[in-house]
Amino acid sequence: MTRRPLRFLSLPLLAAIVVACSTAVATPSPTVAPTAAPVATQAPAQTPAPTAAASVAPSPSASACAKSSLKTLTAGKLTIGTDNPAYPPYFEPPASGNAPAPWELGDPTNGQGFESMTAYAVANKLGFSSADVVWTVVPFDESYKPGTKPFDFYLAQVSYTSDRAQSVDMSDGYYFVNQSIVALKSDAIVNATSIADLKKFKFGAQQGTTAYDTINNVIAPAAAASVYNTNDDAISALKAKQIDGLVVDLPTAFYITAAQLDNSVIVGQFPAATGANAEHFSLVLAKGSPLTTCVNGALAAMKADGTLGAITKTWLTDEASAPVFGQ
Repeated sequence: MTRRPLRFLSLPLLAAIVVACSTAVATPSPTVAPTAAPVATQAPAQTPAPTAAASVAPSPSASACAKSSLKTLTAGKLTIGTDNPAYPPYFEPPASGNAPAPWELGDPTNGQGFESMTAYAVANKLGFSSADVVWTVVPFDESYKPGTKPFDFYLAQVSYTSDRAQSVDMSDGYYFVNQSIVALKSDAIVNATSIADLKKFKFGAQQGTTAYDTINNVIAPAAAASVYNTNDDAISALKAKQIDGLVVDLPTAFYITAAQLDNSVIVGQFPAATGANAEHFSLVLAKGSPLTTCVNGALAAMKADGTLGAITKTWLTDEASAPVFGQ
């Protein structure tokens, strides 16, 4: 799954937006983050953090990655780009009212949501306060095209691919995409909390996907999996109750439950796959950016001290109502 999923969008807005990304070309509009934006700096000791990185980068020296040594677009500031609309659970709307212009739906500047909080945590590790962070709008597919960039780094659920990495620098993974189960709210499977609980149910998935492999190799249910040409066909089968659960990656599950299938719910998610070949989201930087090694160092520190694990648990497990299945 390498596209950017949509979540919590109104149907009229969905009709105007391609699921994978925004294709409209917009002039970036900088927005300065408020001083009070929260930054996660330490996670609870019991929270596990992702342990694998997409690649092995040289270890940055402390002096080379000091704020005063970093060559950013604007001296003393860190410019972060993302797509617009910015939607939950990646970017949260304000507690009341609408997001400030130019943002739609979610507000990246408030430090709430998985990617907003991740971005501020990276900034913090690089020595930038929230007041030093400037946000700018950049359409998704513009982020990884060749050429100069109006940002120091960008995040909007951009999956790492070797093709994209030819044109831009892509950081080590900050989120490893995992598989999940979507079901109808009225079905008994919604009460399952462990992999053992799932074995008695019938599942379906799109052919040739890691979701199909998850059914066979992780769940190993008593009933053979149903295979479909497309996810749309699988959704139709779920709606008709031909299967109990549809296995898809978690970003796709957000989209299905928000926009494609009424009265559906994410039953749970499986522990994320890790390793060099696991699908993951990367921060995007200009090709050959002097910041890339330091950004990877910041991500490594966030994994080591539990910061990233805590952010992931908060926004992609607890707030997103997608608990991780036990054994």
